[in-house]
Amino acid sequence: MRETGGREPAAALAVAHGAFNVVGGLWPLLHLRSFERVFGPKHDRWLQRTTGGLLVSTGLAQLAAASAPQGAAHARRVGLGTALTLLTIDLVYVPKGRIRPTYLWDAAMEAGWITAWLRTRPVGRDSAG
Repeated sequence: MRETGGREPAAALAVAHGAFNVVGGLWPLLHLRSFERVFGPKHDRWLQRTTGGLLVSTGLAQLAAASAPQGAAHARRVGLGTALTLLTIDLVYVPKGRIRPTYLWDAAMEAGWITAWLRTRPVGRDSAG
């Protein structure tokens, strides 16, 4: 099956997941007040900003990797690691009452990214990642 625009499916997924991570990371950096309205007030705002910065960095790495040789495999490893980490945090700390149930929206998105990456293998020798 031919991918729209000639892009390998894993590379297209890297772009989509990378953009999602960049936007999600920028939100608390650019407008923490609206982020806190949805996800609850933060006691350590520096930690939220740090997490946001790391998500931006992760997303930019995925975006850059999407067009590089063997880059989709790298984007897959980064994407799976990030999504698994965020999903775990959401599923551990929502039931404990440490974070709001709205984080279950994020958990659903992270589970979706994991599923998409597990169903999409990058082309090439380094695709096992």
